[in-house]
Amino acid sequence: MSADPIRAADALNQRFFIDHPLDAARKIEELSASDVVEATKRQSVKILTPVWRQLLPETAANLLRALPEAMADQLLCEVPAAQAVRLLGHMPDEEVASRLSRLDPAIKKDLEMLLSYPRDTAGRLMSTNVSTFRKDATAGETLNRLRESGMTTAKSLFLVDDAQKLTGRAALTDVALAPLHKTLGELEQPLVTVVRPIDSLTEVTKAFESGKILDLPVVDVDGVFLGAVTHDDIARTIKKDATTNLQTMVGASKEERALSSPIFTVRKRMPWLQVNLVTAFMAAAVVGIFEGTIAQVTALAVLLPVVAGQSGNTGAQALAVTMRGLALREITVRQWARVLRKEVIAGFLNGIAIATTCGIGVYIWSQSLGLVAVIMSSMVLAMVAAGFAGAIIPVVLTRLGQDPATSSSIILTTVTDIAGFFAFLGIATLMMQFL
Repeated sequence: MSADPIRAADALNQRFFIDHPLDAARKIEELSASDVVEATKRQSVKILTPVWRQLLPETAANLLRALPEAMADQLLCEVPAAQAVRLLGHMPDEEVASRLSRLDPAIKKDLEMLLSYPRDTAGRLMSTNVSTFRKDATAGETLNRLRESGMTTAKSLFLVDDAQKLTGRAALTDVALAPLHKTLGELEQPLVTVVRPIDSLTEVTKAFESGKILDLPVVDVDGVFLGAVTHDDIARTIKKDATTNLQTMVGASKEERALSSPIFTVRKRMPWLQVNLVTAFMAAAVVGIFEGTIAQVTALAVLLPVVAGQSGNTGAQALAVTMRGLALREITVRQWARVLRKEVIAGFLNGIAIATTCGIGVYIWSQSLGLVAVIMSSMVLAMVAAGFAGAIIPVVLTRLGQDPATSSSIILTTVTDIAGFFAFLGIATLMMQFL
């Protein structure tokens, strides 16, 4: 084609892009990137930006990747940051990092902030590489597009309006069985529920349970579609978090697996075992302080594990509940006082009940009211201290910027043992004349 017809075609395209950006976007969506790139790369970024804002994210991303690098980078800077993030969501992580590295530092910082979400939120869990569809697309066009893209990330087709706001969904089975001329709008189903990107794992789980759905759309404050969380995604996350917390609470590494090598296992476990040994000596030192008391009343040695065991269980319960609340965003560290108050009161009330039962057993065994008084009073004190420790340890670790699951049970065992031993033997020393 000679230069004059090309210039004429470019002028017509330019007029079309300027006057009818939405219509231009819809036309571009019907064509392949290779058919469009030659016409678009000869236009200025200023002319293309309004059209890019109207394109479906997947189409815009594919075309962006076909354009010259400098032009694509400039377009990313010109479109709204939220839309740029949606386009980047349809690209591999390596390509996203490469494109961001070429942008202005201020723009790069904004996009990186929008691309990242806190752990265990819908934004972190969702897949952004999920296609959206317009209501006027036919079943035949949609199926062709699905074959070309090979989309497997969602179980539904999410429908959006011209402002990219989510309006409904169409089931894949309905589209596959519908006449080819039928539009997605005719197959549209209402949305059961949606979540925001900052919604917690708990809220996402509840949405799945209440809606009985296989994929959950994520939208921003304006209702613009961002991505989808699948049932498989959340199941894997819950399973991973549960096993990770189970390991880290007892000092095992997150990286360790059942078939890890013995050397790797020793290297990961040994430091915390050494710490545990030191803490065990600390608890033993408390017992050593009251060696004379135990020598005079040997029954104390028999009852000592009872107090330590009950306080340990109480602390473990408080620790598990508090850690779960922090992990699922049910509570924050700012609510530490309420959590602490609840666990201390629970420890006190449980302590009275357990102390009463224990006191009856000790009296039947020893016939000593003094020994009953010692173990009952120390049991209440130890369980209150254990509830306090179980609640405060994960809060303190979180406040210090550490994972609250990291070997918290080792710290808790030390605190509950020392508190239990000191309360029991200390009260026994004070009441020695009644034993």
